[in-house]
Amino acid sequence: MSLAEELRSRNFSIYGQWTGVLCIILCLALGIANIFSFNVVLIIISIISIASAFVILFIEVPFLLRICPTSSKFDSFIRRFTTNWMRALIYAVLGGVQLISLAERASSLIAGAVFLLIAAVFYSLAALMKQEFVGSKTLGGQGVAQMIV
Repeated sequence: MSLAEELRSRNFSIYGQWTGVLCIILCLALGIANIFSFNVVLIIISIISIASAFVILFIEVPFLLRICPTSSKFDSFIRRFTTNWMRALIYAVLGGVQLISLAERASSLIAGAVFLLIAAVFYSLAALMKQEFVGSKTLGGQGVAQMIV
């Protein structure tokens, strides 16, 4: 199945996974960009944004658990997010944390929060429609994901 066929599949978990990949890029870039502000709250949330980019990377690209040396605690934490509901939950929590930056002042971290919440909506729709989680073959899904879990 090619990338175009995956996107035409009408499976919201695929949409959530690709939105998650976009979130990785946004959280990392926006976290680095905002870490140089002179606001303590923004610096803390920027660090959380950078850390969440790496957590999402391991959630969305399961092959990395096989090739990167990680602890067994981290592996078991990441393996919790194999269902659509759990992925929706982690994305909603990470998006909510970044929305806290609004309490201090508006910053570009809002864009990361919005895309994290969009990914949460995609995974929630997949769960509500009782669609099975289908990992993208491009990101090491199907066969590779089954070996890890």
